[in-house]
Amino acid sequence: MTDRQKRSRGPLVALVRCQLLSLAALVTSLRSLAVLGALALLPVGAGLPLLPPAARMLRRGSDLERDRTARWTGTVIDAPEPLPTAPTVTGRGAAVLGSTAFWRDVAWCCFGPWSTGMLVSVPPTLVGYGLFGTVAQPFLWPYLGPGNWYAFVPVESTATAIAAAALGLGFVAAGLWLSVPALVRYGEWTGRLLGDPYAARLERRIGQLTDSRADALDTQAAELRRIERDLHDGAQARLVALGLTLDQADRLVDSDPTAARRLLGEVRASSERALQELRDLVHGILPPVLADRGLPDAVRSLALDAFLDVEVDAELPGRLPAAVEGAAYFAIAELLANAGKHSGGSTVRIRLRCADGLLRATVTDDGRGGADPARGSGLAGVRRRLAAFDGTLALVSPPGGPTTATLELPCASSSPKTSSSSVTA
Repeated sequence: MTDRQKRSRGPLVALVRCQLLSLAALVTSLRSLAVLGALALLPVGAGLPLLPPAARMLRRGSDLERDRTARWTGTVIDAPEPLPTAPTVTGRGAAVLGSTAFWRDVAWCCFGPWSTGMLVSVPPTLVGYGLFGTVAQPFLWPYLGPGNWYAFVPVESTATAIAAAALGLGFVAAGLWLSVPALVRYGEWTGRLLGDPYAARLERRIGQLTDSRADALDTQAAELRRIERDLHDGAQARLVALGLTLDQADRLVDSDPTAARRLLGEVRASSERALQELRDLVHGILPPVLADRGLPDAVRSLALDAFLDVEVDAELPGRLPAAVEGAAYFAIAELLANAGKHSGGSTVRIRLRCADGLLRATVTDDGRGGADPARGSGLAGVRRRLAAFDGTLALVSPPGGPTTATLELPCASSSPKTSSSSVTA
């Protein structure tokens, strides 16, 4: 059984979903009437004002269908481009007519009920007809009169009624057996109707990769400038001052040993500060605990250093690629810092999982909510960091809380061992 078939959670659940999808196809056919009516009125000039609201109504239906298809069949359909806008009503109507995404929605509402809708209606129909033969025919056949046929069986006696009941059980079994593959095929066909063509997906993917590469190069350049600035203004300046102080102490060692010893004490303190700054700089590039112990222990160290109550629940299949661990670590560190500075909460829960080739990290706090990526550069920086690895950041932060940030990164385990633990700091 494939992953998409497993999502159906058994024949009974798949059968119920098939029935609901077949009913939803009727609603889709009604949407098609509204859109086709607006298109039919275009020659007389009344269609342009009606087209934008009809397109929005159709888009709400197609978005619902994408979400339902992903949850029930496992087929993920990419979100389409937004409907075009224009300052005037007629301009919006003309822009909608030129949108390829709108015409894909039209094709879905016109052909979907007759293809995918008919497909998912087969299993419930078989089960319903089978239940009629199994439950009704053995008891009602004397009252149904002559000419009572069940499928190809003429029900005229107790023996034929029993045969009809057995045939009905076969129909029920066939309907249950077909429900899961019918649901999977429904997702595939709906994906073909609503999904972008391969050329459009490829073009959008190239655009995303171009943008993410540009952001990665900018981020790398900014990081190199930060490292150079920290070295120049910190450790390098202290080492230069340390050399000058040693020269001065060398000149005073014979004439004024007390002053020379005092300068050597300053050299010792300055060298300790320079060493600490170098350690901080290395920690900012790649924390040693991340390189030595992996992502779960590195996140756990962040939890121990935080002044909030942080619970870490990590279950990862061994070590991940170093670049993925680094991106996830710094993104979680930024999210944890934002929770401490802005959320006003007291507890944070961090959950790490790796499934379906994705590292998924969830950071949830019990603060006041209302976080907005448009304000401030922290969340925007996290998104830029993740975009370089084809990762995403989803933020749910309603007013009043809680705030949940979910980041996903493509990953591949480099060790068969499983790291599973839970710690509260």
